[in-house]
Amino acid sequence: MNITVSERLNGIGEYYFSTKLREIDNLNKEGKKIINLGIGSPDLPPHPDVVKVLQEEAAKPTTHAYQNYKGSPVLRNAIASFYKTWYGVDLNADTEILPLIGSKEGIMHICMTYLNKGDEVLIPNPGYPTYSSAVKLAGGKCVEYDLKEENNWEPDFDVLEKTDLSKIKIMWINYPEMPTGKQASVELFKKVIAFGKKHNILICHDNPYSFILNDKPVSLLSVDGAKEVAIELNSLSKASNMAGWRVGMMVGAKERIDEVLRFKSNMDSGMFLPVQLAAAKALSLGKDWYQQLNAEYAERRELVFKILDRLECEYDKGQSGMFIWAKIPSKYKDGYQLSDEVLYNKNVFLTPGGIFGSNGNNYIRVSLCAKKDVLKEALERILA
Repeated sequence: MNITVSERLNGIGEYYFSTKLREIDNLNKEGKKIINLGIGSPDLPPHPDVVKVLQEEAAKPTTHAYQNYKGSPVLRNAIASFYKTWYGVDLNADTEILPLIGSKEGIMHICMTYLNKGDEVLIPNPGYPTYSSAVKLAGGKCVEYDLKEENNWEPDFDVLEKTDLSKIKIMWINYPEMPTGKQASVELFKKVIAFGKKHNILICHDNPYSFILNDKPVSLLSVDGAKEVAIELNSLSKASNMAGWRVGMMVGAKERIDEVLRFKSNMDSGMFLPVQLAAAKALSLGKDWYQQLNAEYAERRELVFKILDRLECEYDKGQSGMFIWAKIPSKYKDGYQLSDEVLYNKNVFLTPGGIFGSNGNNYIRVSLCAKKDVLKEALERILA
C-alpha cells in the first residue's frame, strides 16, 4: 500500500532531539550511561501547593467535563495578575488572554492563523527550530535574520531595513534569547515595536525564560503601543517546573486573541480544569519561589562553567535562561564535532549550536537541568 505524506511535510524533518534521544537510548542499552546535558526539561518539581491543588481538584467529580475554549476565568485572572505584578502590564482577563496547551502549540496556532501560502516570516538565526517548522507547515516561507555575537545577539535593523519586506507578515523574536541567553532590554523592544509598526509586521515574542537567572523580567507588551502590533507567548514550563503539564498563554489585543481562537478552537477542546486551577496557583507564587529556583540554577551554572573551561570554550557569564551558550575552540570544525567527541569519548551529551541555525555552528549549548551531582560526574568524565 503506497500512502504518500502531504506536501506540507516536504523539508520538515523529525525534531533533532527526537532522533538524538533515540541514539542516546541505544548507547545506554550498550551500557554507556550517557549524561544528557542537552535538553531543557526541568528536573525539579513544581511547588508542593501547586501539586496539592491538582490532586484536590482532580478528586472532585465535577471537574472532568469539557472546558471553555478560552480557559477558566480563574486561570485568566491569574495570568492578568501575574503580568501586572511582574511585568507592569495591564491585561483584560476576558479579552486579552488566551490560555494554551503549551506555548509550543501556540507557535503553530499563530502561524496557521495568519499565514497564507507564500507569506514570509522573519526567523532568528540562531533561534528555536520550531519557529521555522511551524512557518513551513503553515505554508509560509522563512526569511532568516542574523543574530551575531558581535552585535550582542540583537537584530541588525540597518540590515533589515535594506531587506525586501514586502511579503513579510510576521517576525519571531525571543528574549531572553534561546539559545544564546541574551537578556531582554526595553531599548531593544522599542526598536522592534517601531520596526513592526513601520512595516505592518506582526511581532510575535516568545517569552518562556524571563524568570530564569534573571532578576529583571521584561514583557514586550510593557512598551507603549506594543499591543497595536505585537503578541506574546509565555509558559509555565520553565519558571514553574511544569514542562510536562503543557500550560502556556498568549497575550495581546482582543482582535489577535479572537483571531487565533478561531483556529485553536478547532484544534483542541480546552485544558483539564484541575491543571488550569493548579496553574493559577503557580502564577500566584511570590518572589521566594523564584529566588529559591535561581539559587539552585546559579550553583549548577558554576559547575557548567567548569565543564566549559575544561573544553576551552568561551562564554558570557551574564546569560539568562536554563542553558549556557559557549563558543568552541578553533581546533574543532564546528559544534557538532565537539559534541560528538564528548558524547562518544566521555559519554556526555552537549547540544551542538548548529541545530539552531548556521550562526550557531561554532557554539555548543549546555543545559542546567541536571542535579549538581550529575554535573559533577559529567565534569569528572570530561577531566578524565
